Amino acid sequence: MVMMKSPLRIFIEVSMKELVRGFRRQRIRWRNAFLLGSIMTTIIILLHTPTFSIFSDDEESESSSSSPIYLNGSLHLNIQIVREAKVESFPSLTTTPVVKMNSSSEFKRVDEETNLPRKRRKGKRRKKTKVDLIVTDPPPAPRHVLSSSERHALSLPPKEALAFAKREIQRAPQVVNDTELFAPVFRDLSIFKRSYELMELILKVYVYPDGEKPIFHQPHLNGIYASEGWFMKLMESNTQFVTKNPEKAHLFYMPYSVKQLQHAIFVPGSHNIKPLSIFIRDYVNMLSIKYPFWNRTHGSDHFLVACHDWGPYTVNEHPELRQNTIKALCNADLSDGIFVPGRDVSLPETSIRNAGRPLRNIGNGNRVSQRQILAFFAGNLHGRVRPQLLKHWRNKDDDMKIYGPLPHNVARKMTYVQHMKSSKYCLCPMGYEVNSPRIVEAIYYECVPVIIADNFVLPFSEVLDWSAFSVVVPEKDIPRLKEILLEIPMRRYLKMQSNVKMVQRHFLWSPKPRRYDVFHMILHSIWFNLLHQNQTSNHVPSSRQHP
Repeated sequence: MVMMKSPLRIFIEVSMKELVRGFRRQRIRWRNAFLLGSIMTTIIILLHTPTFSIFSDDEESESSSSSPIYLNGSLHLNIQIVREAKVESFPSLTTTPVVKMNSSSEFKRVDEETNLPRKRRKGKRRKKTKVDLIVTDPPPAPRHVLSSSERHALSLPPKEALAFAKREIQRAPQVVNDTELFAPVFRDLSIFKRSYELMELILKVYVYPDGEKPIFHQPHLNGIYASEGWFMKLMESNTQFVTKNPEKAHLFYMPYSVKQLQHAIFVPGSHNIKPLSIFIRDYVNMLSIKYPFWNRTHGSDHFLVACHDWGPYTVNEHPELRQNTIKALCNADLSDGIFVPGRDVSLPETSIRNAGRPLRNIGNGNRVSQRQILAFFAGNLHGRVRPQLLKHWRNKDDDMKIYGPLPHNVARKMTYVQHMKSSKYCLCPMGYEVNSPRIVEAIYYECVPVIIADNFVLPFSEVLDWSAFSVVVPEKDIPRLKEILLEIPMRRYLKMQSNVKMVQRHFLWSPKPRRYDVFHMILHSIWFNLLHQNQTSNHVPSSRQHP
């Protein structure tokens, strides 16, 4: 019996003959030849694909019905089975594949019903990127059900609402086994938890719209002074705490950036920062004339946020601004007479390298067993403390990796960050001023910070217990530094290092603020000090004791 050729087979044979004739005559239209070759290649692939066997001629179909076909070298299919199957029998081909996350935070695509392997993508493969935030998010907070007194507080005028909040904090219920917060890093978790809840419930902030950019309303988001810019950015875009009605406000924010003030006004080489404080004095005077709110309290319910070293000195030309206003300062130095504990707030200095991704590569520190260096420091030698540190410890002890700027031959073997991740303790000596971004960097890389700066008020010390996750060494004890660190029992060190991981979340900036992150912690410290301005420097009501 003579088998009839399929129309497709006849088309291929005729096309091949025409192509050969063209080659013989050396008259080839290469565009047509390329197009024809592409079509033929596609047809040949379809002919050898079982699911498209309807395009093959009858002879091939019958001869292959009893033998298996190998698809991509791994899947055995019988042509007869595929031929008789219907689309409904392959539901996994029309549904979204299941996406699972493995332990390395990369995504794998799994087709559980058919186990079909993924086709490899040709061309340049996409570069793998790490997850920005290595620190895990806390579980979502349970919804707080308002009591009748809390509902009533929402209708109170600002002054009465603050009095209500203060009373509520003094009788805060005891918190046991909290699922959101880690009690050992707090001075009194019950106090903090209740205060934070009331802040979320009550607090309203009025942001003054006055002032031109870049000094006002233009945040600087990179570098070691970025904390003031990030707070400004997140505060001005906030919808939970910001109110457009100043009559309902409990706090008034003056949104100026000292970093931008330096760029706009300071004359390089003049060594004169008085024009900056005169500029801010005139700004405050303008607010007091234009609005009634400053004169009503003489500025005691107003606040500013400044991370630049010159931040405290911008208030010197205005007595009420210096004496009454709540100042959130990175340069929280008790010795200069400007920072007042119990009223002012110590602002953490955070070094931001990428404003678009501030959480990039945070966390993922080495295990304790991989931290072979006892103590590490590298940095510029300015101020009074760092030269003393190098005088006593540079090249003196293999356990103490103490440098000036990290030498190139050392950095090639181990980077600055790798040193932090491989050290038990990270030394954070003051520079020209008491603050240092190394404190927060050490926390980011899960290294216990060793703070060497007399008269420095540590960030969030109103609520955080720094002795639980850091070591403070007086400047005079620098010669005994290794002895002091070795005297710390291993059990205590392990607790401190574990607590460093738990406190990380309170020092993180993110484009969309999370509860208890650094933005909320700064705002809470300002709120907390507003409520307790007349209390002692420990900031905790006398009816409660520290744990």
